[in-house]
Order: sequence, then structure tokens, then C-alpha cells
Amino acid sequence: MSFIDDVKAKAKQNKKLIILPESEDDRTYYAAEAALKEGIADLIMVGNADAIADKAKALGVNIDGVKTVDPATCEKTQSYIDKLVELRQKKGMTPEKAKETLLNDYPTFGIMMLKMGDADGLVSGACHSTADILRPALQILKTKPGTELVSSFFIVDASKTVPELGHNGIFMFADCALEQDPTSEKLAHIAAGCAESFKAFIGGDAKIAMLSHSTMGSAKHDLVDKVHNAVAFAKETYPNLDVDGEMQLDAAIIPSVGESKAPGSTVAGHANTLIFPNIDAGNIGYKLVQRFAKADAFGPILQGIAAPVNDLSRGCSAEDIVGVIALTAVQATL
Repeated sequence: MSFIDDVKAKAKQNKKLIILPESEDDRTYYAAEAALKEGIADLIMVGNADAIADKAKALGVNIDGVKTVDPATCEKTQSYIDKLVELRQKKGMTPEKAKETLLNDYPTFGIMMLKMGDADGLVSGACHSTADILRPALQILKTKPGTELVSSFFIVDASKTVPELGHNGIFMFADCALEQDPTSEKLAHIAAGCAESFKAFIGGDAKIAMLSHSTMGSAKHDLVDKVHNAVAFAKETYPNLDVDGEMQLDAAIIPSVGESKAPGSTVAGHANTLIFPNIDAGNIGYKLVQRFAKADAFGPILQGIAAPVNDLSRGCSAEDIVGVIALTAVQATL
């Protein structure tokens, strides 16, 4: 059973109600059909019911069983407007602005549904930017209690090509989509969030490598210092983390190289969670593995928000959306 098959099996055991607000995108329909067929979640699509039915028919997909919610006619829309005003009035939100936003911005409408307890999770981003999803999520849902930072990760399944590496070929990469240039402290918080997410989604314990172009002081530079200091901060703040660095990628995942470059490290050569020094490295890194190793990449999955909201790459496939629906459903059980 592959990683995502295992996630889908978990989702089926405790079905959750997941919102798909991008009813204008063809991929949403194909994904909804597949998710229903596999039984991984109950689904809501946001938009006009007749328009959604017509589009499904034109695409030749069967989405019978998907609930549709039209902001223009939903009996709860006024309560959502009132709540949005309450939450954002100090930032200048008025009833008129709230109504305009919720009638026209379907992801934000879906996030209000989550806020009011009318669904368990939301998946969006196929045709919206990360900012379009994250901004209302943070403004309305805010962060999970006890969370220092909202960040993101990808789960990269390279088990078909390198099952001997990572956790049977599965890795967690962070942060590849959200934090552009995290400080040392933020890198440590990202690592801590990933340790919790690794246990929930993959199982077992995270072995976390803080990546750099240097291994254990082999190079001197401010960029190296940032990662070195992140490791020190992580070990002090989160003493239960199995984290080490700074280290180069080969030292992190190849046992012989890890033993040579970082002897005595419990992480070097055995890392399954890779923390990149900035978003450029992370985003490039996961896409290189995805394309060159023909790996499956699931995400970005957001961690630290008070309810499960997950972003999609705008280059995603319908199959990718199905995977993120399953991940979001499992996240909703935590």
C-alpha cells in the first residue's frame, strides 16, 4: 500500500466534510467525482447549484452526493456576514464589505463555514494564489492554540525509486510554499510543527535535518550561521526533537556520507524530514525530486491554523486534489 493509499484508508475510517470552493475549475469536478467514488470524504462545492450541475454534465462527471452551497441563497449567509464584521470591524470591515466579500469570494465563504463549524476542512488553490487562501484563513480562523507559526510542508513519496532512503522512501519537505526567508527561530518552529505532522500523517518519529550548503561548520557564512543557530534554538526549545545540522543534503540522507561528514549524529544519513533554509531552496528542491525521481508530491499542507485549510499548487492535477482532500480529512481528525 502506498503512502497516499494509507492516508485514504484513514480518511475512510472517519469521514469528514470537506469544502471545495473552486467550482469554476474543471479539476475540482474530476477530483470530486474520484473522491466520492473512493469514499474518502463528504464534499461541499460552493456556487450556484444549477451552474455546478450544468458544468458537471458538460464535463461528463458524476458528482451526485456533493452538497452545493450558494452564498447568494444560503440561509446562513447573513450569520456569516455578521460574524465576519464582528471579527474584522477593527480593521474596517463593514456589513456592506462583508456581504460583497462573501458573495464573490468563494474561498473566504468556505473559510467562514469552517469558522462557524459547518464543515471540517477546506481545499483550495487550484485557481487562487496561496495569499488568497492563507490571508482569510489567518484573519478568520487564526492560529491553533499553542502554535508559534503557521508554515507549510510537502510530503514527497519517492518510494518507487529510493525506498531505502528516508522513511521507506517518504520524506517531509518544509517550508516550500509559505515562509520565504525564515529566521533561525522560525526554522526551529517549522521543524517542531513538522515533527508533529510527521507522526500524524506518516507515522513514527521525524529525523530532522536542517539543510545548508555546509555540513557541521565546513563553510563559514551568515547563511550557514542562520541554520546552525536554528539547530541550537530547536534543541533548546524543543528538547524532544531529533534534529541536527547544519548539513548538506547528501550528508542528511545517505548513510555513508552522513557517517563521513557528521559522525555520531543520530540524524545524518537517516533524515526523513528536510528543513530548507528558505523558500527558494525548498520549492526548487521538492520540484526537482518530483520531476527527476518521478516522485509523488502532496501539498503544500498548512500546519498551525486553527482548522484544516490546505492550499494547492496552481499546476495541480485532479489526482493531486484527491490526495490533498484525503490529507485534509485526516488532519481534521487530529
